[in-house]
Amino acid sequence: MTKSELRYREVIRAPLWLIAFVYFLFLSIVLSLWAALGNTPAQISFALLTVWIVVLYFRTALTITVDEKFLNVGKARIEHQYIGEVSALTTAQLKLARTRDADPSAFLAIRFWSGKAIKVEVKDARDATPYWLISSKNPKRLVEALKN
Repeated sequence: MTKSELRYREVIRAPLWLIAFVYFLFLSIVLSLWAALGNTPAQISFALLTVWIVVLYFRTALTITVDEKFLNVGKARIEHQYIGEVSALTTAQLKLARTRDADPSAFLAIRFWSGKAIKVEVKDARDATPYWLISSKNPKRLVEALKN
């Protein structure tokens, strides 16, 4: 894929406050190990959990790309010909779409810390998935990229 074919790209990563909170939880495990087993197990667990938090940060990122033929969300992919109506959701609409009005057979690529998203209707009779709900930092630009 060349750069000229790419219409839109964004990467959603966990916010710093969430990473810091998880790291704090990891450090409480290290402290417990130190109190129970001593310095060496605590140092080993500290090193391993520090590496693990960095790996988690990069592995849990949600990558969204739109090119000439496909919408890619993480490892999921759908051709433009199967995309129906696309709409940016307000914060209130997103709260309802991921709770009370959620369809269990929908594809969800949402992040709980993000208050912005789009809804992509699927118009494929062979697919039981009614829509995709996708978190986005800039839902209006993503909708424009899908409509072009």
